[in-house]
Amino acid sequence: MRHYAGRFPVVEVDATYYALPSERNSRLWAERTPDGFRFDVKAFSLLTGHPTRPAALPLDLRSAFVRRGESAGSEDGGLLDEVWRRFSGSVEPLREAGRLGTLLFQFPPRFAPGARAEASLRRCRERAEGWPVAVEFRHPEWWRDGKRQASTAALLTELGMAAVAVDMVQTLPVSISPVTPVTDGRLAVVRFHGRNAAWGTGSKEERFRYTYTEAELAEWVPRLRGMAERADVVHVLFNNCCADAAVRAAESMRRLLDSSGV
Repeated sequence: MRHYAGRFPVVEVDATYYALPSERNSRLWAERTPDGFRFDVKAFSLLTGHPTRPAALPLDLRSAFVRRGESAGSEDGGLLDEVWRRFSGSVEPLREAGRLGTLLFQFPPRFAPGARAEASLRRCRERAEGWPVAVEFRHPEWWRDGKRQASTAALLTELGMAAVAVDMVQTLPVSISPVTPVTDGRLAVVRFHGRNAAWGTGSKEERFRYTYTEAELAEWVPRLRGMAERADVVHVLFNNCCADAAVRAAESMRRLLDSSGV
């Protein structure tokens, strides 16, 4: 962590999606990083309606989760409130230390625009009142065309949530358009997932195995410049996480941004 933090100003914590984090780890991360370093922490899967293994929950919550069933568990407000209480409590040391960039709520592909999804977003905002929140949608309809983009951006702006811009392969029915909304003037977030066409069919490793070319990264320089003009801070994160591809891409992007004066 110290080595990484000496070379980059931000990191995404992905492990918190798969299991509730520990307060101890959060304190250690804060101690081992310098002032100005930020952690973008991915929300636990149950908080965003993703499939969740009972073993990922604390032992005292597993029986109720299994008894109700996974789909019921994701709609159980009482269970979600308790999961949020434990999740936020474990991340609190990062916020106390000034190391928290944002909480990243990535919603699943079935999370389509509509009244039910909007209500879920409002409940999410209520639970996370006072916390910085960024939202990534995996259903392409949220950013499909100008009218829908404006509606989505207006909703996130109202809720005080930062929209997450996405780079991914553009040839699939589930592809998210590379739009760059800024819905919170304090922070904008971009996540690069790679452009592997196996996104819709392959294993997780196949989906995220991708090496960006400098030309592909350069496409984003003017977009990032535009986002930087509308937000105080822009976090650029790479999720092409096989081998060292993400770190190499981050280094290349930093060179491109430095040379362009961003």
